[in-house]
Amino acid sequence: MTVFVAPDIVKTRHWHRLDDGRIQCDICPRFCKLHTGQRGLCFVRQNLDDEIVMTSYGRSSGFAIDPIEKKPLNHFLPGTPVLSFGTAGCNLACKFCQNWDISKSREMDRLMSQASPDAIARAALDRGCASVAYTYNDPVIFHEYAIDTAQACRDLGIKSVAVSAGYVCAEPRAEFYQWMDAANIDLKAFTERFYHQITGGHLEPVLETLKYIKHETSVWLELTTLIIPDENDSEAELEAMTQWVAENLGPDVPMHFSAFHPDWKMRDKPHTPAKSLLLARDIALKNGVRYAYVGNVHDKSASSTYCHNCGSLLIGRDWYDLDEWNLDNSACRFCGERCAGVFDQHPGDWGGKRRAVTTNRVT
Repeated sequence: MTVFVAPDIVKTRHWHRLDDGRIQCDICPRFCKLHTGQRGLCFVRQNLDDEIVMTSYGRSSGFAIDPIEKKPLNHFLPGTPVLSFGTAGCNLACKFCQNWDISKSREMDRLMSQASPDAIARAALDRGCASVAYTYNDPVIFHEYAIDTAQACRDLGIKSVAVSAGYVCAEPRAEFYQWMDAANIDLKAFTERFYHQITGGHLEPVLETLKYIKHETSVWLELTTLIIPDENDSEAELEAMTQWVAENLGPDVPMHFSAFHPDWKMRDKPHTPAKSLLLARDIALKNGVRYAYVGNVHDKSASSTYCHNCGSLLIGRDWYDLDEWNLDNSACRFCGERCAGVFDQHPGDWGGKRRAVTTNRVT
């Protein structure tokens, strides 16, 4: 039996040399310009011997089996389990990060689990998972590891799910999404002020990613916005955001409005009140988004799926448990109107379980 040992470094492609001797990383719109030995803001991409290398290939902050609805994806193989993993670091600097202990980690010793792409795909298959999710931190920065894993998954009939902020350059974006089957993209706000001051990024590259995924790929797309009191919860911003989504992505892209809890560098903010989430959902529905949900709160009605034609309940959700299913070949059982998404004839029954997976040096 051969034991997989993660390599110290893996060479990458998306970079170029500058006239001043530095190397520019071209994986994302940060365009980090690095002297020899320096790491980018993401921490895991480094200028080593005059080329950009990835230092976290094959190493993860942990593996777990989650319900697909936790990504969140409500219209992609509902009720099925997904094998989830991430690495460390991030290419944004969100002050409100809910996974800061992973995404802001600067300690590679944290990455204790080691697994090859083939082993991850095989683990998903052996454990009955319909898909593998690249999540917890952004797969943009572990681009090569995610793609290799997605390729191994496709060989075994396992789907791949990207959970990302969408902050990525055009060439690596196209390379990455040809291997993905579904994506949930964090549309963190709809103002440049928010992106610049609170995430350290910019809004426009994210909008370009959303349009690319929707119109240039076959990837199933859903969006998530974490609603933060007094930062991105105004009616004017929600109106602008949801109108843009309906007009540029179409009415069938589901939107999830999730509750914020104080964390990382925004511990002075209060929890999001449920009424703010419901307001966002109402505005989205009014502006033509057919499927809008609330998250991180218990609201069965606002977490369930309804037919946009006749209003009948199609998928009942109680947290992550499905308690009603009225789809027949992806169509409403009552009026025959198609519900947008990727559905099996019958839902999965994984429910709300979360199961840790031990993969330390998986073969």
